[in-house]
Amino acid sequence: MTSPDWDLYRAFLAVIDTGSLSGAARVIGLTQPTVGRQIEALEASLGAVLFTRSPGGLRATEAALALQPHAQAMASAAEALLRAVSGEADQARGVVRVTASHIVGAEVLPPILTDFHERHPEVIIELVLSDRQEDLLRRDADIAVRMARPTQGALTARRVGSITVGLFAHRRYLERHGVPERLEPGLAGIGFDRNVEMLSALRNLQLPLTREHFAFRTDNDLAQLAALRAGFGIGGCQFGIARRDLNLVQVLADAFRFDMEVWVAMHEDLKSSLRMRLMFDALVEGMAAYVAESRP
Repeated sequence: MTSPDWDLYRAFLAVIDTGSLSGAARVIGLTQPTVGRQIEALEASLGAVLFTRSPGGLRATEAALALQPHAQAMASAAEALLRAVSGEADQARGVVRVTASHIVGAEVLPPILTDFHERHPEVIIELVLSDRQEDLLRRDADIAVRMARPTQGALTARRVGSITVGLFAHRRYLERHGVPERLEPGLAGIGFDRNVEMLSALRNLQLPLTREHFAFRTDNDLAQLAALRAGFGIGGCQFGIARRDLNLVQVLADAFRFDMEVWVAMHEDLKSSLRMRLMFDALVEGMAAYVAESRP
């Protein structure tokens, strides 16, 4: 077995993500035959079949699934290397990759990052929205805004404060259906679909909500917020976001409320980079201002 070239692993990851040679070719900017040859070369180097054909496209074999996390680690390392050399450590230029949840990344960070860009126009910002914890040690991202205390070692982390989530409804919904008096199935609730972690969190908080309370079910927080703003029904919302829309009214204040900690974290090795320190401080400052808006 020989050591395959990195380009072969890049093609491999693109095929896994898209499920086809043509889709992978579009993603990485190559022709379909070229991607096909790269997959064949990788299989020959590893001595294993990585994909089989199925009616839905290319299906990853067990060997491919076993290889996937290692290839993803290689991809993260390669991207981190490019970010590291994108600018000198003592200058405010180069690339910074920030990760946050969908709701924070779409609703809270844009004005913070806009202000940062005005002050440091030579810093390129990459924003990754994900509700899973991106691995900062593996360098999936440089800096993270998280709604829970970071648990990994070798991180520089700052607790910014906590934000409160309550139940809200649009005025149109309340005009049609009235203000609810208690939390019970039958309300036009907006909530999670298959997110078992959310169900477990609600149980730990002793909040009386289950999947059966929801007439609109989705595991995407932005879709939940959009349904809330459309007047579909009653849903959870951060106070800082709700206060920006005068049509969102808090309901059932005594029945539902919980707090989430806000942390900003980065790998401790990045403290020597000026652009990383500047972004870290800007996120701490910006999120602190948002926390102040998010108090009930």
